[in-house]
Amino acid sequence: MARIEVPMPQMGESIAEGTVLKWLKAVGQPVERDEPILEISTDKVDAEIPAPASGTLVAIEVQEGETVEVGTIVAYIDPEAPPSSNGGAPAGEAEEAAPVAAKAVANGKRAVPEPAETEAPVDQGPAQPVAATAPTPVVRRIAEEHGVDLAQVEGKGHAGRVTKQDILAYIESGKAAEAAAERTAPTPSPPVAALAPLAPEPAKAAPPAPSDFWKAFYGQVQHPEFPMCEGDRVEPMDKIRRLTAEHMVVARRIAAHVHSFIEIDFTAIDQVRKENKKAWEEQGARVSYTAFVAWAVARVLREFPHLNGTISGENIIYRESVNVGIAVDLDPGLIVPVVRDTDHLSLLGVGMKIIDLAERARSRQLAPEEIQGTTFTITNPGVLGTVVGMPIIPKGTSAILGTGAIEKRVVVIDDPVTGTDEMVIRKRALFSLGHDHRLVDGADSARFLSRLKQVLEEFPADA
Repeated sequence: MARIEVPMPQMGESIAEGTVLKWLKAVGQPVERDEPILEISTDKVDAEIPAPASGTLVAIEVQEGETVEVGTIVAYIDPEAPPSSNGGAPAGEAEEAAPVAAKAVANGKRAVPEPAETEAPVDQGPAQPVAATAPTPVVRRIAEEHGVDLAQVEGKGHAGRVTKQDILAYIESGKAAEAAAERTAPTPSPPVAALAPLAPEPAKAAPPAPSDFWKAFYGQVQHPEFPMCEGDRVEPMDKIRRLTAEHMVVARRIAAHVHSFIEIDFTAIDQVRKENKKAWEEQGARVSYTAFVAWAVARVLREFPHLNGTISGENIIYRESVNVGIAVDLDPGLIVPVVRDTDHLSLLGVGMKIIDLAERARSRQLAPEEIQGTTFTITNPGVLGTVVGMPIIPKGTSAILGTGAIEKRVVVIDDPVTGTDEMVIRKRALFSLGHDHRLVDGADSARFLSRLKQVLEEFPADA
């Protein structure tokens, strides 16, 4: 039976890489299916990664402290290999295996443990320097796009690996352009005795396909640098802020952002909360205004599938499930856990799920799958007093709802008895809907908000 790969898992829609924090198993040790074998960290969550099958851990490809892209093979499990007698590879063997793995990766091959040497060693001359850890696919792509020889770039990553920051700094410094100019500088031709017949002009390379161009444009983020002034303080972005900055720039590049607004009256919802407060407390439950909004949004999305879909290339994906992501403030930072199948939950079920996810998000106890698969997002800046916001649409979705502060306001209504105008005090809030105009037209957005307003203002008592 072939060895089983253990890849760096996808930890969220917008997460592209992960860092190996700690290996819980050593090479040569037996593992059981679903048993944690390593701990990883991303900008959103820390998690234990389980073994995909039972067997023996026969190779570790990524060492502790290394950061690699999602999908990178970090280890191999052999279902049939017997465990080592000492329960794990000795330190000396592990140190010898690391250069082999690095060289194999650099040559585009998988590292395979060498068989034990049984013959007398042969003198092979002075030892050669160990190759640095191979760069990630992102680094190789950037190098190819800019014509950079990675051997000329100083790697500051683990084991001398060239990181994305290293190559971008190299390009921005102008060294890449200088190296390219040297490579393309004309060299004097030796004199010839007679004119030779002209060789046919080589065919010009075809221009890059549009998909390749857009992929390169969307996927590469370079932030401009600015001069410092006296008294300024400079510190590097932490991982959360760096990845958030990249994801937001890419999201703005991809989606054609348009925002629509509507004001919603929460009088009916206040009445439902008052009538059910005691019953909810007896069940140990809390139902926030956000829970009401999420419940209503999930029902209305059934009627507007475009807002629960996304554009993929030249196709439109209409999502089968309604998975509402709820933005949670980590102060600092932000994470969006997902209430799966929100349209199948009761109001109480939605409320309890939101409270549970938010509490575990702030204590960094979310599982990877709990931040994946969002089809529509709700962000609530209103809890901090913001009247209205214009949020960025997350990648892979077509809309995001921003809820403003729910405040008492004086409004004019029609008196049903006298038929005249009457000034009253009501709790109201402004909602903003950010939608991708590539998929969602302005009229669709207006109809969605109008329907959402109706559902919330006429909220059913038996929801």
